Amino acid sequence: MRLIRLALAALVAGLLALTAVPAHADGGASRARPHGRFILDPAGRVLVLHGLNMVYKRGSYAPDETGFGRDDARFLVHHGFTTVRLGLIWKAVEPQPGQYDDAYLARVRHTTRVLADAGIWTLLDFHQDLFNERFQGEGAPDWAVQDDGLPAEPQTGFPYNYFGMQALNRAFDHFWANDPGPGGVGLQDRYAAAWAHVASYFSGTPRVLGVDLFNEPWPGTGWQQCANPAGCPAFDATLQSFTQRSIDAIRAVDRRTAVFYEPQVLFNNGSQTSVTPTGSRLGFSFHDYCLTADAGTGESGGQEGCSTFDDLVFSNADDHVAASGDAPLLTEFGATTKQSTITTMVDRAAAHLTGWQYWAYCGCEDPTTTGPGATQALVLDPSKAPRGDNVDWAKMRSLVVPHPLAVAGTPTSYSFARGSRVFRAAWSTARAGGSGSFADGSRTTISVPAYVYKRGYAVRVTGGHVVSRAGAGTLVVAQDAGAQAVRVVVRPA
Repeated sequence: MRLIRLALAALVAGLLALTAVPAHADGGASRARPHGRFILDPAGRVLVLHGLNMVYKRGSYAPDETGFGRDDARFLVHHGFTTVRLGLIWKAVEPQPGQYDDAYLARVRHTTRVLADAGIWTLLDFHQDLFNERFQGEGAPDWAVQDDGLPAEPQTGFPYNYFGMQALNRAFDHFWANDPGPGGVGLQDRYAAAWAHVASYFSGTPRVLGVDLFNEPWPGTGWQQCANPAGCPAFDATLQSFTQRSIDAIRAVDRRTAVFYEPQVLFNNGSQTSVTPTGSRLGFSFHDYCLTADAGTGESGGQEGCSTFDDLVFSNADDHVAASGDAPLLTEFGATTKQSTITTMVDRAAAHLTGWQYWAYCGCEDPTTTGPGATQALVLDPSKAPRGDNVDWAKMRSLVVPHPLAVAGTPTSYSFARGSRVFRAAWSTARAGGSGSFADGSRTTISVPAYVYKRGYAVRVTGGHVVSRAGAGTLVVAQDAGAQAVRVVVRPA
């Protein structure tokens, strides 16, 4: 057995070596970096990220197949969005064991460059739901499915197959056990090597915010142990081993790009996590979905119980970030037409000084979502221009709010009063992490969307002064000489 293990280790090392690149091969591509509870831009300013998910789960799995392109990027930036969580599908990345489809990666990289040209940060997401098409989902290649020959029944769709389909759960069990697949290589070892190849491929691509290792890890057969507020330390130990394996594979080829890891999926609903990998430039990617948000009727139907659950998810995230030192990012929420659900989450994230990415930019024939595509979509059809009745303007009212973009200092608070449309922000001029202060004249940028202030706005600043033109969509505030703190208030003109 020891010889077998050594042979497998040598094979995996060989797979990683095939993707290795020199440390300087990133070509100077701009990189953000998590630092404490914040994400910093290359100048050390704190990024406050508002954005969306763009994942295509059918056909080529390439987002550009939907028509998502430059007009969508311009639309996002115009309304103050600065990040996209862009889906890659393992099945498309590695259609055959150890064989990577660089033509697919080239299509995704083109989309990433389009977003970068517009000033948008991209989080590359290895996305899965229900593991594979056999289980009415997407994600893993067919060759990685080990379901012990069980029938893929009952087929009740997403997310219900998780709870009732034994074959699906057995496929997850084999993955989490890193059981050998084709060529005798562990399934997780293949996955980590695929990530190493992707990380190497994108290492020279600008404005890559980071990589998101595994969307919504499902625990498999023993999922019931995770369905409680205390979480499931036993499964978390398995998830941590997988997470560390993937991080180490990426770090072998790329030391600069941030790596975001996720807790087991029931964290979304209030379960705790004990996954704490080691390494530099790590971020904590978490989701928040209220189980009752779409229950009942009318705009408020089901919303009454959401605040307790959603507050619990954020409280757990805060506790995890305090213990781990890894920067949080709310990478999914929404997937609903209820403005109250979306609005309260946007405001909650601001209160916790946490950036977010709404689910989702488009429905795009999504096979794994609760409800029809129009329920989750901000833009109904990316192949058409994002304007008029192709945009869900009710969602826009919830999502488009004034917020800091890049803070030359450490944010202490920011909030938007929707009734009065008054925005307030405050920050100290100390660099996040306590490494000195920003110099006099350092600039902070704030999104002041015309969608909110259609007739203009007025600004009051203490500790700084406005250097942008009157009525600009991006407000620029320069730090006054000797200032230790800056405060900004924006009101309708």
